[in-house]
Amino acid sequence: MKSFLFRLYLAWMKFRARFTTMEDNTIVVLNGSGRSGSNGYAFYKWLLINHPEFDTTLVEPWPSSHLKWETWQKIGAARYVITTHQPFKVRKRQINVQLWHGVPLKRMGIMANNTKYRDNKRNEKLWHKTADIVASSSDLYETLMSACMAIETKKYHKIGFPRLDLLDSPAISKKQLLKDLFNTEDDQAQIGIYMPTFRYELEDKTIMDKIKEGNFFAFEDFDGEKLNEELAKRHQYLIVKLHPYEMRLFDNFKSSYSNIAFLNNDYLFDNNYDLYELLGDTDFLMTDFSSIYFDYLHLNKPIVFVTHFLKQYEKTRGLLMGPYSEITPGISVNSEQELIDNLDHLDNQQIANRRLYWLHLTSQVKGPYCEKVFKYMTQEYRG
Repeated sequence: MKSFLFRLYLAWMKFRARFTTMEDNTIVVLNGSGRSGSNGYAFYKWLLINHPEFDTTLVEPWPSSHLKWETWQKIGAARYVITTHQPFKVRKRQINVQLWHGVPLKRMGIMANNTKYRDNKRNEKLWHKTADIVASSSDLYETLMSACMAIETKKYHKIGFPRLDLLDSPAISKKQLLKDLFNTEDDQAQIGIYMPTFRYELEDKTIMDKIKEGNFFAFEDFDGEKLNEELAKRHQYLIVKLHPYEMRLFDNFKSSYSNIAFLNNDYLFDNNYDLYELLGDTDFLMTDFSSIYFDYLHLNKPIVFVTHFLKQYEKTRGLLMGPYSEITPGISVNSEQELIDNLDHLDNQQIANRRLYWLHLTSQVKGPYCEKVFKYMTQEYRG
């Protein structure tokens, strides 16, 4: 019922916004990705600096039923509507540029085990009618996205993803990041970041209970003090960036660890950072089924895959490619002890070669990406 009422609200506001006058040099960015690797936010920041002749508006969070009418007028007046999730525009003459939010690894849409036929058909129709330009990075990306969303090939254009521009130019130094999050100085520091996917969708209460207790890995053998001690021995520091829902479980959890810090959205919003503006300062990534690892390949740094919920994810939602061990170019661990055992050798030449292989498969476009997106949508696109 709530979903139906929200769709009704969007339809009504779209109808009202159609009566605004569309202006050529106007861009609106509907950012549904927050600050955790948002193509929309990265593109917005680039536009403000490089193309001030355009009237560019950032709308976040999106979608929302709490937007002011003035915001809807901006959406209705925009010539270009940039989206990071579902395509959206108010009128046919607008150009929707769909940047999406990552190379998909988990199944979604018609490929997922946990979606409904009616919703999938609605989404398929939405992409067909609304998306004009779908940014792409490779043939593989297009194949995966179309398998899930039934997107026509003519909509894809290999112009890359704006957030990748942020990887090569961190907003702050590694030294400053260490100071901000760990309040320390260490010339030998290796900074890792742990970014798991949304585990709530596994519908396993025991996982959420573990996280609420401070067990951010949800390992059976979790011992935070022991892990912190092992990291400290090696001058390693771990940033934990959980899904916003999981971070809310930590409201009353205060970390006393010296080498483990929790990164929440407040730090990013207060400093006007996107997470990708910090990733270049890190030395390794830890994840499970998040598509961030495809982007991290551009840094050519070690990746550790946490796999203790692999079977549950394959059953609940499913993965688009497999077997998992063949598509993940890095060390896999199933427990805290396995993680500790591997802290001294996160990388080797064989793994590095596999990273390069997957980078070539998923990225056939060279940057700068923001510039490519802007040039295509304003100069080359013919409709």
